Amino acid sequence: MRYNAFMNNIASGPTRSRTAVILDKVEALRHFVKVARARGHTIALIPTMGALHDGHMELIRAGLAKADVAIATIFVNPTQFGPNDDFSAYPRTWDADLEKLSAAGAHAVFTPTPQEMYPDGFATNISLQGVSEPLEGEYRPGHFDGVATVVTKLLLQALPDIALFGEKDWQQLQVIKHVAADLNIPAAIEGVPTIRDENGLALSSRNAYLSPAEYQVAIKLNKILFSMAEKLRNGGGLQAALYGGHVEFARAGFDDIDYLEIRDAHTLRQAGGGPIKDLRILAAVHVGKARLIDNVGV
Repeated sequence: MRYNAFMNNIASGPTRSRTAVILDKVEALRHFVKVARARGHTIALIPTMGALHDGHMELIRAGLAKADVAIATIFVNPTQFGPNDDFSAYPRTWDADLEKLSAAGAHAVFTPTPQEMYPDGFATNISLQGVSEPLEGEYRPGHFDGVATVVTKLLLQALPDIALFGEKDWQQLQVIKHVAADLNIPAAIEGVPTIRDENGLALSSRNAYLSPAEYQVAIKLNKILFSMAEKLRNGGGLQAALYGGHVEFARAGFDDIDYLEIRDAHTLRQAGGGPIKDLRILAAVHVGKARLIDNVGV
C-alpha cells in the first residue's frame, strides 16, 4: 500500500493492512510517525537490510508485543561494506520481503534510496572506540562506523520508542546500545534472541550461499559453541574451553576461522580468570562462499 492511501485510513488507529505502507522519503516517515503519535500510539523500529527470514519476522513480532506500531526498514547500507565484502552480491528480495512483513503485521516499511540517506555533500561519520574494535572490528575495518552512522540516522529519522535487533549480531547490538546511550538518543535498544533452524544453525541471509554439503558443516558451528558454554558452566576453565573449541572446529571441516573468543558480554573485553559469569562465546567462520557468525551466552 502506498503512503497516501494508508494515511487516509490511519485516522482510526493502527490496522493490519493487507500490505504495509511503503515510505521512501524521510519526510514521509516522519509524517507517518507524527500521525501515529497523535493517535496515542507507541512506535517500534526494526532496521534490516532485506533478504528477510523468520529471524526478522521474530523482530516484528517482538516489536508488536512492545509497541502499537511496527515500522521495518529495508536499506542495504553501502557504508558498512568493505572492499572485500559482498555489497553487489547481497540478495535483494523486495517483493518477498514486503509480503513477509505484511503477513507479520508490520504497519510500514521505510525503504530509502542511497541518495536519500547519503545526499550529495554528506560528510558525517559516527565512530566509536572500545566495543567496536575487536572481533568483527578487526576483520572488517570500518564496518561498525557504517553501522553506527546508518542506525543513528534511522533512529533520529523515526525517533521510535524502541528499536529491536537480533542477538545473532551480538557485537553489533552492543555497538548500537553504546551509540544510543552516548548520543542520548531517546529510544530503548533491545535484543531479540537468535532464531535457529531445525539443526540449530542461526538464520542468516548468507545461509543461501551454502551448498547441501556445506550446510552439513555449517550446522556444527552452533553445536561447538553450545558445547563450550556447557563445559564452562560445569566448571571448565576458559583456556581449556577455547582449546577444545579450536580442536572441534579443525575436525568439523570449516574452510577458515576468523575468530573464536570468550569475551565479556557487554564490553567485549577479554574474559579474565575470575568466576564464570556474564560471558559470551563468539565465532566467525567460513564455509564455501559463506561467512557465518554466531554466539552463545555462558
